[in-house]
Amino acid sequence: MNYFGELFFSGLTRGSIYALLALGYTMVYGILQLINFAHGEIYMIGAFTALIVASVLTVKGFSSIAILVLAAVVAVVYSAAYGYTVEKIAYKPLRQAPRLSPLISAIGMSIFLQNYIMLAQTSDFLPYPNLLPPIPLFNRFSNIIGPSELSIVLTSAILMILLTLFIKFTKTGKAMRATAQDKEMAMLVGVNVNRVISTTFIIGSALAAIGGILIASHTGRINFYIGFSAGIKAFTAAVLGGIGSIPGAMLGGLVLGLAESFATGYISSDYEDVFAFALLVLILIFKPSGLLGRANNQKV
Repeated sequence: MNYFGELFFSGLTRGSIYALLALGYTMVYGILQLINFAHGEIYMIGAFTALIVASVLTVKGFSSIAILVLAAVVAVVYSAAYGYTVEKIAYKPLRQAPRLSPLISAIGMSIFLQNYIMLAQTSDFLPYPNLLPPIPLFNRFSNIIGPSELSIVLTSAILMILLTLFIKFTKTGKAMRATAQDKEMAMLVGVNVNRVISTTFIIGSALAAIGGILIASHTGRINFYIGFSAGIKAFTAAVLGGIGSIPGAMLGGLVLGLAESFATGYISSDYEDVFAFALLVLILIFKPSGLLGRANNQKV
């Protein structure tokens, strides 16, 4: 039972991160029908930004809580700015272009950001401090789940709940849903579609930055390539749950994380990626729209 619990919470931890990243993919796709392949690099940039800020604040003698808050705030703002800029430079000029053009632009932006960080920082793995402070209240659960894992699961759950409430009950959220349903009609009734699209990229990038900080703190290392591998898994989670569906992205991330954890724990860790993509293939064979996707592609 203890081993099962370890695998369950390990899968829940990685699934929570996949879900956070998958939300960025599915929100953008729901509105633009575009796969933002640079989203994983935003995740990586957020983690690097927090590392730089935390290093400076540690030297200056700030407390661990202050370091966490300031590093997270700066990383979120910086990543959101990157997401906004990427949308304006790489995607907005191609909105009326053939579908293949923005796809190529997204892949090119992903490669550009990878190499930019590699040249600006280093190609080697860097040690990453644990920015998640120990919480005494969580000690009672330490026999089945570590403090950092519990922090990741709780933080991800809170963010996903807040995003769901934002989408359902705020004016901006309603505008996002209207744009996802019918962009032209939303424009006719007064929705500022350009602002909605920019807001979508900003929110998705902010969530990716938080995910980067959480997982880098948990694993204890980082390099310029972590965004690509995490991004592919998160994209898989988004498709698995139903691309364009926010609940689907959450479910897909959790299912993928748990499937990977149990498969690697009970079968072999050498085939972790094989299990993930085999699950995706099976889902798409028997339910091409994903677990919670709709065949008519209605979004959000």
